[in-house]
Amino acid sequence: MEFRHAPVMPVEALRLLAPRSDGLYVDGTLGGGGHSRLILEASSPDGILYAFDRDHSALAAAGERLAEFGRRFHPVHSNFAAMAEALHDAGVTGIDGFLLDLGVSSHQLDTAERGFSFQTDAPLDMRMDRGSGATAADLVNELPEKELTRIIREYGDERWAQRVAQFIVTARNEAPIMTTLGLVDIIKGAIPRGAWEERLHPATRTFQALRIATNDELGSLKQGLAAGISLLKPGGRGVVISFHSLEDRIVKHTFRGLAQGCICPRELPICACGQLPLVKVLTSRALRPDETETASNPRARSARLRAVEKR
Repeated sequence: MEFRHAPVMPVEALRLLAPRSDGLYVDGTLGGGGHSRLILEASSPDGILYAFDRDHSALAAAGERLAEFGRRFHPVHSNFAAMAEALHDAGVTGIDGFLLDLGVSSHQLDTAERGFSFQTDAPLDMRMDRGSGATAADLVNELPEKELTRIIREYGDERWAQRVAQFIVTARNEAPIMTTLGLVDIIKGAIPRGAWEERLHPATRTFQALRIATNDELGSLKQGLAAGISLLKPGGRGVVISFHSLEDRIVKHTFRGLAQGCICPRELPICACGQLPLVKVLTSRALRPDETETASNPRARSARLRAVEKR
């Protein structure tokens, strides 16, 4: 299957990132290369882009699509959480901007054998980097019931999390749960039929939760934000597009905290910490895609975009 990527909120992302021809930029989530192409075009003729992805398929496909940009484009097989180390190894000490388009790509969702989808039968994998780490099947079959409940509740916002975890544990005691549709059947049995939502598959929330846990997406986001902000030069910008309330909350609180400056208790008459604002928030509220975009790309509906500028 062709690795495709319709970049989400491309106009807003490019406007806030503001690439220029003498800049050096990071696309922390390369995917199919949609945002990377826009950044490379906007920073022509001399802008440099380092693009990160854990998925070998994404790197291979984007490498072909963006070959025309020659030495201006540098694909990196790595989690964006490790961008500081990777860029240091490449001799880069500062960047003019970074973009993170979080979540799972359409290609990963639509490629059955990756195990992200509950629509087709496949090994229960869900790893963005299939060369390392535990699979979703490992989590489902090995984690204690209490931890499974926490993951499904916190990462999936599933009200039936405890019951789903109980059914998973009961089923795995009979035989390991190794396939997507095998897990779907268990989830359907756990959630009462009358509680199924009209426009949401009953497995949606649990699959989302397991994907987030399998890839440590929230931990990676926290590390990636810290790395990106630390690398930004004064005037450099960071743009993040998230698709989940937990992700957006992390981005919002991180940006607001860095823009706050003094963290002394209010009762102190003068500042004792000496902490100055590190960034300026460019989006007072998260930006949302317009109706035209969501009509042509339904997966963009939950997107939230936030941006900051380094002081």
